[in-house]
Amino acid sequence: MRARRRVGVAGVVLVLLLTLFGLLLGRLGQLQLVEGPQQARAAAAANTRTVTDHALRGRILDRTGTPLVRDTFDTVVTVERSSLVASADGGQALVRSVATALGLPFARLWDKTKLCGTAGAPRAPACFNGSPYVPIPLATGVDAKRALSLLERPERYPGVGVTSRPVRAYPEPSGARSPHVLGWVARASADDVAASGGRIDADDVVGRSGLEEQYDAVLRGTNGSTVVAVDPRGIVTRTVGTTPAVPGRDVVTHLDARLQARTEAALASAVASARSQRLPADTGAAVVLDVTNGALVAAASYPTYDPSVFSGGITSAELARLTDEGAGTPLRSRLTAETFPPASTFKVVSVPAAVNAGARLDGTYDCSPSVTVGGRVFNNFESRGYGPIDFHRALVVSCDTVFYRLAYAAWLEQGGLAAPVAAPDPFVSMARAFGLGRRTGVDLPGESAGRVPDRAWKEQYWLATRADTCRRAGTGYPEVARTDPTRAAYLTRLAKENCTAGYQFRAGDAVNFSIGQGDTATTILQMAGVYAAIANGGTLWQPQLAAAYRTPAGVTTPVAPRRVATVPLRRDVLAYVRSALGDVTRPGGSAGSAFTGFPQDRYPVAGKTGTGEVFGKKATAWFAAYGPTTRPKYAVVVVVGQGGSGSKVAAPAVRTIFDAILALKL
Repeated sequence: MRARRRVGVAGVVLVLLLTLFGLLLGRLGQLQLVEGPQQARAAAAANTRTVTDHALRGRILDRTGTPLVRDTFDTVVTVERSSLVASADGGQALVRSVATALGLPFARLWDKTKLCGTAGAPRAPACFNGSPYVPIPLATGVDAKRALSLLERPERYPGVGVTSRPVRAYPEPSGARSPHVLGWVARASADDVAASGGRIDADDVVGRSGLEEQYDAVLRGTNGSTVVAVDPRGIVTRTVGTTPAVPGRDVVTHLDARLQARTEAALASAVASARSQRLPADTGAAVVLDVTNGALVAAASYPTYDPSVFSGGITSAELARLTDEGAGTPLRSRLTAETFPPASTFKVVSVPAAVNAGARLDGTYDCSPSVTVGGRVFNNFESRGYGPIDFHRALVVSCDTVFYRLAYAAWLEQGGLAAPVAAPDPFVSMARAFGLGRRTGVDLPGESAGRVPDRAWKEQYWLATRADTCRRAGTGYPEVARTDPTRAAYLTRLAKENCTAGYQFRAGDAVNFSIGQGDTATTILQMAGVYAAIANGGTLWQPQLAAAYRTPAGVTTPVAPRRVATVPLRRDVLAYVRSALGDVTRPGGSAGSAFTGFPQDRYPVAGKTGTGEVFGKKATAWFAAYGPTTRPKYAVVVVVGQGGSGSKVAAPAVRTIFDAILALKL
């Protein structure tokens, strides 16, 4: 009985053992046959790391292939965010000691520890514009020997690392800086990374202005990657695989570095000339445009700055200076973002407009010192009169009153104050035909469309500003009255008038528009396009900087010029305007003095002065020209805000640029 019980127990144990063995075999089979490949892949992933190999950014070259922007390699000192968080003081002592060791300002390095967009962070690019999960680049472009010395004392500098990375360099060939054209780069933001579809990571740089921004996708290239195997200690044991990075392409521009440098110098000289006359001369721009295809051969903006300040990480103080309105906001491009009243340079638009409105091209018109329109007196510049003259003479001496009368007559013909908003206006139509009031399409970001203040604009502006205008009609301008009672009184009267009738397109609006004044606003590139169209027979070209893209292997892809429109100009009117502009630079013309001694016999230049009045400011100085008139090649335009007389300030600068064109045999 006892034996049978022992056999029974043994049998049960044996069954249990067999059952457990069967389950074990089944589990092993499942692991090997079903889950094995999946777990093998997971194990491989857990023991590998993918390192991004960043592509070298392409260069920006001038028309001859000379680098205007290229990459160099700088030493970078980094710090792990965890080291900052673990410190009682948030890492200030650590960063301060690094700054001391490197001989750099503490504030500059400390700014970089702040993530852009977080509380207390300075503006980009002074803050850290990258991922919070990567080491923070405290300082770029530091002395390599000093940087490596930090690694010798890890106990003093915990979490501090040293690496190298490519940074943008600006060689300034022939002295050409061109910062507003070339632009600058900064570390990619979280938004950049998220929107890139994996093409950009937090360690990449992104173009933030100029050609760097416009052609960022061309210049960037494609990042590669290296997959490495690591042991449990995190030590790399082998390379699993590599996908090589593809360098970015170069952007070959139409810019000529030699002419660019001389154009920048001519603009700076014009500003200095205006300031010698005790004028503010706070802004300015100069362009050289190929009238045959729209190529921008030179383009300068004032005030300027050194683009290399962004290469190693800009300080908060430097960024504040570059964006300070009191310093003229040097970062702002006066080539694209700034508009000016075109003043008398606009008269090349008004002559064909007046002819389209019925004025005789061969007629005689009264150039009196002043004319009364709508109960208001409108004066000639410096209240000078020339008596009965033709259009040719009106352009040469820049007579305003001739155009006042013609514009007033056209305004009456349209119906005056009773005219509907959509009433056709020959002056407005011609301005739009020349491309004014819309962006030129230049391959630079941030371009302004300017303003053609027609009836529709006047009404829209009134609706948008009526509440504030009517409030000012009641309160006046006490803040202005403290320093300028006369101006405050004028502004109050204007507010009262505009509160109820500001939507009306008055006679004064029409006559001011005819000479490029009032609310008219244009960019320098728009006016360069106008004069290029006069020179080439009526073709509007899109201003263009990029001439081609080039791979590191030398494969070049041209960027074709783009014809935008054809201005409807009668041949006889075009020839007439050209003839008059040719005499502007001769003795007796408004720019005759500026071109004294210029070789007009072998390179005749035509142009037009402009002196734009701006309420509360000094006049804007303009000169727009093209040459040679025998076979037009370049339009050259210079504008100086608050620079005074176009003939005394802008015209000499244009003359200097044409001197350079001749000297360089362009």
